[in-house]
Amino acid sequence: MSRFIETIKSLDGKLFHLKYHQKRYESVLDSLGIEDKKELSEFLNPPEWGLYRCRLEYGEEFIDVTYHEYKKREISTLKLIFDNEIDYSLKFSNRKKIDALFANKDEADDILIIKDLLVTDTSIANIAFYRDGIWLTPKKPLLKGTTRARFIDEGKLLEADIKSSDLRTFSQIALLNAMIDFDVLERCDFLI
Repeated sequence: MSRFIETIKSLDGKLFHLKYHQKRYESVLDSLGIEDKKELSEFLNPPEWGLYRCRLEYGEEFIDVTYHEYKKREISTLKLIFDNEIDYSLKFSNRKKIDALFANKDEADDILIIKDLLVTDTSIANIAFYRDGIWLTPKKPLLKGTTRARFIDEGKLLEADIKSSDLRTFSQIALLNAMIDFDVLERCDFLI
């Protein structure tokens, strides 16, 4: 049986955007034909002080929760990595393929995965690009993240096919995940 994860932000005992994590958890179980679903909040008891990454790992018959102090990774360079075979449509705990791609980052801070000449995600986050007053995010990300879903629902992000050849046409770049929310990068260089 596959193992899946949810990463939930906890700050001073408060959990952020739990309904989006619950929705994705239930969607994963639905895709596997599993009807028995739990309320994730029943398994969560974050530390009262500090910023933590709550790692909830689950499968058909178990939910395990661990808490890890969080320190944001600074990113100002992304190496373009082309891979047409990668599939991370469910948030698997097994990230071997992504880790193997990340190992090719050379001197870059992270990678930007390109699939079928379209931008998808970095190794740790969804991505968004700003042009002409609009924030765009890839229509076909590797993973439909919870923060991405929330900003789409709020009308702050629009989905679009973004070609790797379009990258230099944007004036700003933001990374999105549960821990960093919507993090506009001060600068970002793309490496080939």
